[in-house]
Amino acid sequence: MTILGDWGTTRLRLFRLEDGAIVDRLDGPGIGQLAASPAETLAATLTPWRDAALAGVLLCGMAGSRNGLIEVPYAPCPADVVGWRAQIATTDVDGIAVSVAPGLCSANFAGHADVMRGEETQIFGATALDPTLAEGRALLVLPGTHSKWAELIDGRVTRFHTFPTGEMFALLRDHSTLTRAGTDATGREEGFAIGLARAGTGLLAGLFEARAAQLLEGRSLGWALGLLSGLLIGGEFAEALALVGERPARIALIGDPGLAALYSQAAARQDLAISHLDGDACAIAGLGLLASREIV
Repeated sequence: MTILGDWGTTRLRLFRLEDGAIVDRLDGPGIGQLAASPAETLAATLTPWRDAALAGVLLCGMAGSRNGLIEVPYAPCPADVVGWRAQIATTDVDGIAVSVAPGLCSANFAGHADVMRGEETQIFGATALDPTLAEGRALLVLPGTHSKWAELIDGRVTRFHTFPTGEMFALLRDHSTLTRAGTDATGREEGFAIGLARAGTGLLAGLFEARAAQLLEGRSLGWALGLLSGLLIGGEFAEALALVGERPARIALIGDPGLAALYSQAAARQDLAISHLDGDACAIAGLGLLASREIV
């Protein structure tokens, strides 16, 4: 297996490995942004690596969704690496054998249905990079469009909870009236800090302040965006910690440095110790766990 990939809603990331090391990378559109079929898009993206791809490609994420290459059923929680990779499915794309990892399904912290695709690869990869996460109880947080809070017991994903925080922020930023009162991009850090401080004390009215404060108090667009972000991320923390039960000793953040920095501020307000692992590194490590057995 020489090509590993994470195909999410917003982007496709392909990594070419030689002797266990990444030597090149290709990027393409996410499953939610396709102009052609998933198979045509993947084949076109792989064109520069056509010869190497013939040895097989391993993908995680939305490639296994109903709108992806092949629908792969969710593996139920509690789930470990062995049970997860037992449900890999394989399809053919332009003569290339493509293996697709399943997502996970679980009751969330409130006992209701929840699903993930792609994050499970980062979670299992994180336990490979930091084996202490597979010892006892651990709480992992994966910020993003659909932020995931996952509880692990001895390396098994027992349950998780999804917060569409990133999607809600994007909808408010791009499609609401709350951010149409100005253009000045400064002040975002101040707005974020205020949003964090107010989180959990009235979300809906707090959101509208993003517009009112621009009109009446001379607040900038940047301040308003920061306020929205702080209210949403702070609200996510407040809700998650109220639902998860026993307060964790620490949380592990998995994601890109920019989002991790915001979530670190929210964690600090809750007096939570944190560690941070790079999202791409965790995804590659998780895909490596899958590739360690012969699957194509």
